[in-house]
Amino acid sequence: MLRASLSILALVVSAAAPVHVPAPAGPAEDAPPLNVLWLSVEDMSPWIGAYGDRTVPTPNLDAFAAEALRYDNAFADTPVCAPARTALITGMYPTRIGAMHMRVRSRSKSAGDEAYGDLPLYEAVPPPFVRCFPEQLRLAGYHTTNSSKTDYQFVAPPGVWNASSRKATYVDRPAGAPFFAVFNHTGTHESQAFPEARQRPSAVALEDVPIPPIYPDTPTVRDAMKRTYDNIAAMDAWFGKQLKRLENAGLADSTVVFFFSDHGVGLPRGKRSVYGTGTRVPLLVRFPEERWPKGLAPGTATDRLVSFIDFGPTVLSLAGVEPDLRLDGRAFLGEFEAPPREHVFLHADRFDAARDRTRAATDGRRLVVWNLMPEVPHLIANAYRERIPMTRDLYDLRDGGARASTRTPAQWQTGSTRRPEVEWYDRADDPWEVRDLHGVPLSAAGRGAFEALEVAMEAWMKSTGDLGLIEPETRMVHERLWGGGTQPITASPDPMPLSTGGLIGFDCPTEGASIAFRFGDAKGWTPFGGEPVEIPTGATRVHAVAHRIGFMRSEVVTREL
Repeated sequence: MLRASLSILALVVSAAAPVHVPAPAGPAEDAPPLNVLWLSVEDMSPWIGAYGDRTVPTPNLDAFAAEALRYDNAFADTPVCAPARTALITGMYPTRIGAMHMRVRSRSKSAGDEAYGDLPLYEAVPPPFVRCFPEQLRLAGYHTTNSSKTDYQFVAPPGVWNASSRKATYVDRPAGAPFFAVFNHTGTHESQAFPEARQRPSAVALEDVPIPPIYPDTPTVRDAMKRTYDNIAAMDAWFGKQLKRLENAGLADSTVVFFFSDHGVGLPRGKRSVYGTGTRVPLLVRFPEERWPKGLAPGTATDRLVSFIDFGPTVLSLAGVEPDLRLDGRAFLGEFEAPPREHVFLHADRFDAARDRTRAATDGRRLVVWNLMPEVPHLIANAYRERIPMTRDLYDLRDGGARASTRTPAQWQTGSTRRPEVEWYDRADDPWEVRDLHGVPLSAAGRGAFEALEVAMEAWMKSTGDLGLIEPETRMVHERLWGGGTQPITASPDPMPLSTGGLIGFDCPTEGASIAFRFGDAKGWTPFGGEPVEIPTGATRVHAVAHRIGFMRSEVVTREL
């Protein structure tokens, strides 16, 4: 089945967008708009008290979880940051829009430029209806701020954020304006397990650090695990300060707070791996006490499947903005909540200069993996990851390696030199996903469940026109993203003052372009939503710029008024 499906998928040249049917909306509330705060962290699996891991104290997250809804089946679409963050901001599968490779706008210094051959720098190109969702929030009256990581697989249009910098904060918004704000913590990032990284205060003794069965118990593994847990404990203090700041501003009673990680743990066989260690993330959502949705309650958990592509539509839904039904993502909360999804689809592609091509699907319990490059090991050589000393110990588990004779059955993936084409796992009695059930005698129901996942995954790959299947990558860029030439340029916008009423409109011939404007010497850009804009009293000129995601930005046009 796998080989036949791949020959079909290689011919895919276009894909229809999925159709989502939202659940019926509940009665409108006579209440002010909800604020939404994202507190995101990097490279962290659910290794915290709220999910049963008590290795280090996380008192702030524990208290928050008691007031929040815990999602037990939340997944990043991919186990690495830039493609995952692109899914978050667009609501689209990275494989549909050319955002699946890590990275596309820059190159890894650890790998070196020569490792990329003739591959150009480029940007993902979503369909023209796609917008970065904070731009839509701004058009609905929200103040949007980001502090401060973006790392999207494209340059964001200028009207997406009111402010995006380390100093950006909801405190600076106009009086009474609802807000969407993001604060990102980098202290749990993979790089913080490098030997040269700053060590946080010790939160667990070295001898008490748990060693997952996928790793050998060596000094370098213990050191990396201890650093990881110490960083989690330090992160908890950061999280507590963010909540305190919200409370001190008098905004806790009007703000929905999300806590999540951008993908799984930054250690080998976590980050860059489609297994749960790389894609399963913590997700805690707290509503103001008087604004909890019907049927949900603080301090409870749900097994609802959630994917990163769902986050943007969900924030729009909480703000009362209907998400575009052509998006891949579905709202899982709010006025436009959609029915729960049955599957989450995952992918892993190029990581820096190291090639990979893996597709996976999960129903929350079972995981099906298709290794489309079975000739490479599970732990592909990645220069950046190799800066963590434990990586060498894992390489030594391979046949012929210094630790090969000590390799346990649970370490077969970390010690592999090539992969099976298909892998099946059942987390019900295999939480680390190390016992491959493909080819093992199963009940008819058990085999049927895995086969249904394979059918669903094949349909997903076809329907999204999986661009990761196009090789070489250079061909995908030139033919599919750039239309056979060089990167397209967004046409210049046309400011159009109306003859009456002191109003002005804007137009751009590039389909899907976002237009932003400002008057006089004003700083920052305001997105244009299609309705004429009032010209401020005394304004003598207007500036406008257009930008379709994935295209080069237009020049700034200035017109005297």
